Amino acid sequence: MAPITSDSKAAGSTPSPYQIDVDQTLKASTALLQHVRQEAKRLKDLSAKKSLLDNDDADSDSEEQLAEDPPIWLTLTTKKHIVDKNRLKPGKIPVPHSINNSPSLSICLITADPQRAVKDVVADPTFPASLSARIGKVIGFSKLKAKYHSFESRRQLLAEHDVFLADDRIITRLVDTLGKIFYKDSARRPIPIRIAQLEKIDGKRVKPAKQNLRAGDQSATVASPVIVAKEIQSALNAVPVSLRPGTNAAVRVGRASFTPTQLSENITTVASALIDHYVARGWRNVKGLHIKSPNSAALPIWLADDLWVGDDDVVKDGEEVELRKKKEAEVAAKRENRKKRKAEREEGRLTVDQQQHQQHQHQSKKQKSKETQEMEARGLDVARKAKLAQQKARVLEASA
Repeated sequence: MAPITSDSKAAGSTPSPYQIDVDQTLKASTALLQHVRQEAKRLKDLSAKKSLLDNDDADSDSEEQLAEDPPIWLTLTTKKHIVDKNRLKPGKIPVPHSINNSPSLSICLITADPQRAVKDVVADPTFPASLSARIGKVIGFSKLKAKYHSFESRRQLLAEHDVFLADDRIITRLVDTLGKIFYKDSARRPIPIRIAQLEKIDGKRVKPAKQNLRAGDQSATVASPVIVAKEIQSALNAVPVSLRPGTNAAVRVGRASFTPTQLSENITTVASALIDHYVARGWRNVKGLHIKSPNSAALPIWLADDLWVGDDDVVKDGEEVELRKKKEAEVAAKRENRKKRKAEREEGRLTVDQQQHQQHQHQSKKQKSKETQEMEARGLDVARKAKLAQQKARVLEASA
């Protein structure tokens, strides 16, 4: 049954079941974090000798970091499909507690050409030093295509960085360039940010006019260092949302190192924004909300009372039999139509075959009559020659 918040009760208004219970979310967060930490401690004790077999490659380092601080996911289940097609451009939901707050975080910034303009912005003195220190690579789109075209090179790029940010002008073109290494799941997909400079007239954004830039004026297409830094920091303080056709969606809302209160606040913020902005029909289309870690069971924090979206989906008493009969009649009608069309096609084929057979017979008779005439003509010639030979023989006998 869907929980009801204590705030709605205290307000004196009719409590709505379509909201998250903060107390239930905090209890679930506490239980999940406790389970994750106990499981991590147990696995660490069992793998005490694993360090002797570790390699020094980037993949093992990434896996070790993931095992120490695994992500926490919020899973959303809906009654009807959320979207009709894959959305390759992720959305962003700001959260009160960032999941990218590690000082050793490595950021890869993928930009539209030319990349030198963005590098100059990051190296500018007005750009925050704490943020520029975490940007490990700035690469343009053309160089990305030329350098990272193989499977192994893309795997290496993925292992070298923790977060990938991309210019929103080229975000949809990265699918073919980066391939399934980046897009097989939603955890490491590039997050779009705005880098291009936008012009405003009377407070409204205006699309910049195309112009031929000289080598020294390349920075004119890039926003100021303050704006670029604000965009990057905003993306780091948000969680990406990637949706695909279906009734399930998962969003990272925290890490195992969070406190239960921090995790609970992120869950409440993300759930409300996700349902309000990304789910059609809002809470009426939500079937359940759960939280889980990569290797744990899903803990429910909200479950719907109804399994349907609206009253139109509910069948009244006595209508079920009528609907079943109507559906069976429609199926039978479709079956009869298929049989009829098949019979017409077969009849058409028979008509064509008969016509071809008659033409063949006519040609055969015509050929036979021609051959008979030729044979009869040859027979008449032979008979005539024989008769002439006999007459000649009689003349010779009479003259003798």
